[in-house]
Amino acid sequence: MAHRRSSACKIDVIVESDLWKEPRGIRSLAREAVKEAATTLSTPRMELAIVLTDDSRIRLLNRQWRGIDKATNVLSFPTGNSDGRSPLLGDIVLAYQIIARQALAERKPLTHHVAHLAVHGFLHLLGYDHHRKKEADAMEQLERRILQRLAIPDPYRPRPKARPRTTAR
Repeated sequence: MAHRRSSACKIDVIVESDLWKEPRGIRSLAREAVKEAATTLSTPRMELAIVLTDDSRIRLLNRQWRGIDKATNVLSFPTGNSDGRSPLLGDIVLAYQIIARQALAERKPLTHHVAHLAVHGFLHLLGYDHHRKKEADAMEQLERRILQRLAIPDPYRPRPKARPRTTAR
């Protein structure tokens, strides 16, 4: 029998937008995705929050903290304590509307996209980044490995284009 490594995680999920209340299981899915990432990386005890919000709130946060006046799918706010001395890592903020639009456009389940972005945000809390190609490749490889453990397909694999509908004459 395989023994899974365990990571001591305390993950609070805060729902700021009613839009997140409809997709059942989203809170536990986001929590499980981050726990899997922490286990995969053998992250020591940690605490973080996942905030489920909407496009207007994340746009405000993006403008305030990054100087970018537009909505984005995920933001990470590390506390700067990734050195292991404090268990508090920071916050991951996910915006419903943009995530739902992207999932639809990419023809993937909303749950898969949310899990991917939760993992992506968690890696940012740990200091991973994707500003340079080498960093991006390493981060994407790690995301693929974690998501595979959750039985979620590769989020970077190109999706087949929808075929145009034809009508019988």
